[in-house]
Amino acid sequence: MPQTAVVLFAHGARSPEWSAPLHALQEAMRARGLHAELAFLELQPPSLSEVLDALAPDHVTVQVLPVFWAEAGHVRNELPAMLAAARARHPGVRFTQLPTLSQVPGLMALLADFVAGQPGRSER
Repeated sequence: MPQTAVVLFAHGARSPEWSAPLHALQEAMRARGLHAELAFLELQPPSLSEVLDALAPDHVTVQVLPVFWAEAGHVRNELPAMLAAARARHPGVRFTQLPTLSQVPGLMALLADFVAGQPGRSER
């Protein structure tokens, strides 16, 4: 039985093209041997509860990575409530919430280095 799964949890959008980068991230994680799934808050299936319920029978730990830039209403209020409900439905599974993108160690420096290295940027 696989021990750990990762759920990439994003807002969702009406346009299916919007989620293409999320599918690419999912595939990059899978290429590294991770069991990665996608879930959406609204506008696109599957919902987070559907994915968590599907993963629970075969996993000990499910980590949810909020693919949101910053911790605000959806991540601060709605996501913990969704995870609490999943814990109540599946008491034998450890559901954890990972940090938002802006809280990932090293990401700010990576982005700053990327921008600093772009040709044609103007100096102040």
